[in-house]
Amino acid sequence: MLSDLPDCILLHILSFVSTKSAVRTCILSTRWKDLWKRLPSLILLPSDFSTLKIFSKFVSKLLELRDGSLPLHIFDFKRHDSIEYIVHRRVVDYALSHNVQRLATAVEYDCYLLARIFSSQSLTSLKLSVHPGRFNFQDTLFPSSSCLNLPALTSLHLDCFTFRGSNNGIVEPFSAFHKLHSLIIDHCTVQGAQTFCISSTTLVDVTMINPFGGFKKIELSAPSLRRFDFTGSSPYQRLCGSSLSSVKELSIHADMSYYSSEAPLVLLSWLEELTNMDSLTVSTDTLQVPPLVLNLIPDFVNRKFPFLSNLKSLKVIVAERKKAATESRREAARLRKEADYLSETIFKRARIPSGIVDFLLQNSPSAKVEIKRC
Repeated sequence: MLSDLPDCILLHILSFVSTKSAVRTCILSTRWKDLWKRLPSLILLPSDFSTLKIFSKFVSKLLELRDGSLPLHIFDFKRHDSIEYIVHRRVVDYALSHNVQRLATAVEYDCYLLARIFSSQSLTSLKLSVHPGRFNFQDTLFPSSSCLNLPALTSLHLDCFTFRGSNNGIVEPFSAFHKLHSLIIDHCTVQGAQTFCISSTTLVDVTMINPFGGFKKIELSAPSLRRFDFTGSSPYQRLCGSSLSSVKELSIHADMSYYSSEAPLVLLSWLEELTNMDSLTVSTDTLQVPPLVLNLIPDFVNRKFPFLSNLKSLKVIVAERKKAATESRREAARLRKEADYLSETIFKRARIPSGIVDFLLQNSPSAKVEIKRC
């Protein structure tokens, strides 16, 4: 029955598995013999092969036998540190020359390859990380706006790049993307700038993961921005810009366990700036207030602050370790049934000050509160 399906459906099914698995289907029957040659997506995993020599041979045959008249929709290459540079360049070059729409790979500081990628007219989604590792990204600069020509790009994920600022102390790397909808900045750093400006008229979703560098401000200049997600260590960058009122959803997963008096105050300033936010998601790590802060600001959680007046939803993510999960099934069921969101057992274990949830809800007492464990 599977073989009776039309080619377009079979090719769609095969696009979800690695290319090696897709090629293996040629042994099933004559119906499948040449089907893989028309794959619209290539997912190359060096870990699927016993040696890199076998992998390189497979890639060479794949590019030779695939129907070159067909465009390539998706190319995902999980590059291994030992893959020969020439092999990597060849396969990425092949994808770009076949109008690939979604590209995910790692790169070295290769002027030719980076220039090819950042001038693709077909790319709609790009996930690019610096190779070989997270500790060698300081020398890999993200190109200036004048070197970027990706007219169709809607989704961008950058991992371990460096953004270099201009003489005015501002870095504004994304203004050249006129269709960008989703942006993820992962373990990137900033040099020579105090302000990191995210500027786009179309951008809706921004995620920042462990931002490095000495910049002090995150400026949001994106009038369509709806969601801002921050994950990492204690934040010290202030939020500013003309688009803060457009943000409706804020998600913060920050490690506040360090004895820093500045980070909690920075987060408070975020809440004060994002005046129209109606959804807030925080982890228990985020809600931790270091004792130093409690000493500096007596009666912290009972103070009144003019924020979160439009809040409709508050989600608290409780990150539990197995060895700390001591509640009985009966208690867990009671928590779910009675919506006992302020359970002393949960918040004491997470080192959350008593009353912190009420503190966040002081201006929106009718907001829906949900606690999720993970």
